Amino acid sequence: MPTRPLIKALTEAGIGSRRRMADAVRQGRVEVNGELAESFNHPVDISKDRVAIDGRTVDLKPGEVICLMLNKPANVVSTVSDEKGRRTVLDVLPEKYRRHRLYPVGRLDIDTTGLLLLTNDGDLTYRLTHPRFEHEKEYLVQIKGRLRAEEIRRLEGGIRLEDGPTHPASVKAVPLPPFNYSITIHEGRKRQVRRMFERLGHPVLALKRVRIGGLDLGDIKEGEVRRLTKKEIEVLLGQG
Repeated sequence: MPTRPLIKALTEAGIGSRRRMADAVRQGRVEVNGELAESFNHPVDISKDRVAIDGRTVDLKPGEVICLMLNKPANVVSTVSDEKGRRTVLDVLPEKYRRHRLYPVGRLDIDTTGLLLLTNDGDLTYRLTHPRFEHEKEYLVQIKGRLRAEEIRRLEGGIRLEDGPTHPASVKAVPLPPFNYSITIHEGRKRQVRRMFERLGHPVLALKRVRIGGLDLGDIKEGEVRRLTKKEIEVLLGQG
């Protein structure tokens, strides 16, 4: 069987995202046939080579690719485990999906609700989270007060935060109580939407993500999950 780069073999097998696997290699936690892997591109034959992470052998045979859309409730963390014992997105999933090695595609704050994807496909995670692919993300926002026209222009033109100016956004008023605005961004910085409004003196009271690229949350109820079709994944990646 032809060889493939180590990081590609790991992500295709659903062991973890490209970023997590790259970190594991950099940290000296990955071995191939008992030898420390020193490169992401170390050639691997999945039919005969033994790969271990933290001393535990992993199965490199690609499994069934799964991508789920979850309407994340509040007070749930976007991780697969939590040292503080808080409820995670895996706790929300139906039992039939918990045996798969699913990981969140990006994150939503613990108090943010809405569209969150989970998959066992590392390459899909990479293509949906890397900044160069610039997938739109739309949020419904409930803020304190009303935005003035000048404040909307500032948000849409890019607003300076402590980690640098934001890219241009799209903002509009919406009659969807309790939400009073929607905002569409192309980035994914930590608590970015909240910080953008707070910079203008409008604390965010509620935040819900409703769209990623061409994929809408639709009428999925909070806490419910739906498996994406192949066509939906293609649309999400801009291939449909």
